[in-house]
Amino acid sequence: MRFLSIDLLRAAAIILMIVVHFVENLSLLFANDLSVSQPAAIAWLPSGFAAPIFTFLTGVSYRLWVHHREDRGDTALAITKASVRRGLMLIGLGFVFNVLIWLPEDTFNWDILTFIGSGLILLSIMRHAPPVILPMVSCIVLALTPALQSISDYPSYWQEGFFNYDLTLFDIALGFLCVGYFPICPWIILPMAGFAVAPLIFSGTPHRRLSVSIPVIVGGILLAVCVGVLLAYFGTPRSSAWQLISGWSMLPPSTAYLCGTLGLSMILLDRCHAILDTTSQEITPLGIVCRTLSKHSLSIYVLHHAVHIWPLWAYGLLSGEEASHFWQKAMPASAALSLAALFIFLCLRLFLWMDRTGRLGIEGWIRWLCD
Repeated sequence: MRFLSIDLLRAAAIILMIVVHFVENLSLLFANDLSVSQPAAIAWLPSGFAAPIFTFLTGVSYRLWVHHREDRGDTALAITKASVRRGLMLIGLGFVFNVLIWLPEDTFNWDILTFIGSGLILLSIMRHAPPVILPMVSCIVLALTPALQSISDYPSYWQEGFFNYDLTLFDIALGFLCVGYFPICPWIILPMAGFAVAPLIFSGTPHRRLSVSIPVIVGGILLAVCVGVLLAYFGTPRSSAWQLISGWSMLPPSTAYLCGTLGLSMILLDRCHAILDTTSQEITPLGIVCRTLSKHSLSIYVLHHAVHIWPLWAYGLLSGEEASHFWQKAMPASAALSLAALFIFLCLRLFLWMDRTGRLGIEGWIRWLCD
């Protein structure tokens, strides 16, 4: 069973990713030509919100998938095997994606695909643990992450604005643990939280859940913690160690950022489920759009990178420059935003046609190979 609440939030997350990536990768440095600072030129971008929602929903969807497999009589071992196969498939896809999109030198940048694959494997192991274990592990990871980032000298891997590592076992392992784009510490908190709260949100009938619920209370507490540390941050000297906890930063992910985005994700999913998910859902145009974008979100994620990054590399090489010469300075932000809107429209038409004709996207092939 598909839930409109999940489809709506995942569709919103993938649309935000497309907009942010098109503008940042194609036009971030174009601000220099406008005689304004780069942050001011893209201050309107909703950066940093899509990935937390997307990874949180990964944990939610995995919990619902596990329940579906259990209801149809699959054994725990069969579910674990399918989970591990899915995780390994996503990790492999992530490495291929890094090589083909970001070029071979970025094979081990630990992007979101390798993280989701690793997260599924970890969740498949931890799903048998007592319910209290996931919150405990999340709190431990949240507390230890700033120390790990400080000990590993996180800024030294990001001096040029992107993750730059040496091809050594130590740097590869450290990237996976805490200094890559989406390292296990702290990003594993989000799918673990989604896995833990899914039964609280999707138990019972939605119309009875309009009152305040546990996910809303927990989400509110996390938002309050976020606001509190942000206020403390702006009222105190901004040391680098304090920044890791109280500043609003996705790279590296700060404690305030994690608490705020996780709290927001919990509240949004709980309220959307209570309002949108009914026992007699009608298929509306909005529902069709959300379902299509959500159902094919993985394919869209891969495709939107190829559509705007490959021409960028090709243009650089054809101009006699390095492949990445025009990265972040190819066009005005308004043009990049228009291209993002056009891509979303064409993408929707493409995947609607694929659904009508029974053609599989990446998600369909993963299910066919792994389930």
